[in-house]
Amino acid sequence: MSALKIGVDEAGRGPVIGPLVVCALCVPEVDQSVLRELGAKDSKELSPERRRRISESIYSLAETKGWGIGIVSCDPERIDANSLSSDLNRLEVELFAEAIEVAAEDSAGGTVMADACDVDEKRFTTRLTSRLGSQWSEWEVVSEHGMDSRDVVAGAASVLAKVERDASIAALEGRLGIRIGSGYPSDPLTRQAVRELVSGELPNGCLRWSWSTVSDIWEEVHGGPVPVRDGGGSAARQSSLDQW
Repeated sequence: MSALKIGVDEAGRGPVIGPLVVCALCVPEVDQSVLRELGAKDSKELSPERRRRISESIYSLAETKGWGIGIVSCDPERIDANSLSSDLNRLEVELFAEAIEVAAEDSAGGTVMADACDVDEKRFTTRLTSRLGSQWSEWEVVSEHGMDSRDVVAGAASVLAKVERDASIAALEGRLGIRIGSGYPSDPLTRQAVRELVSGELPNGCLRWSWSTVSDIWEEVHGGPVPVRDGGGSAARQSSLDQW
């Protein structure tokens, strides 16, 4: 029986709008050639249409070949709640572990190839290994920057994560009736969307309220600090220094 390999990557770490999506794809090592034939690679190197076609093929093959796929979509509310007591690097460790646990059984054994989301690759590896725990001792965890461009399974995972993230943004645009753009703060279309989405009594739920882009635009529009949400479905307004 061929050894297993899990590739893990994320899409949507930096955007101010929408979810952060993590995907773990588990395949036998002998099936890596199948992924190469599909053209799976770092999602940034592929057009949206090419990513979509590769994603459909991977899901189809997963059914016939028994590949494991774990998708975790972390909504903005969870990101904001996490920011109150932790940082994004630690949250991503948790999301990576959750996706891995969906994609494979801990007892199987193999190699995890993760695209490190921390500037310190060793620290990310240590944290992910620790989070998975002793029951995953049969698995070797390797995490490096740019893993999605060096390992085909991690590249395939990046494609699945990106397609899922793009679908979420398309659904948001349809529901809100506005263009969101890339979701990154540097995108003028995104900044205009944020301005529209903070015009109400509270920022729209699709925004990451803890992001500086949201707080800055909120303050421009409302003249005070952005409300804080705790992940329990509640939000509280921060008091302006001028009120004291």
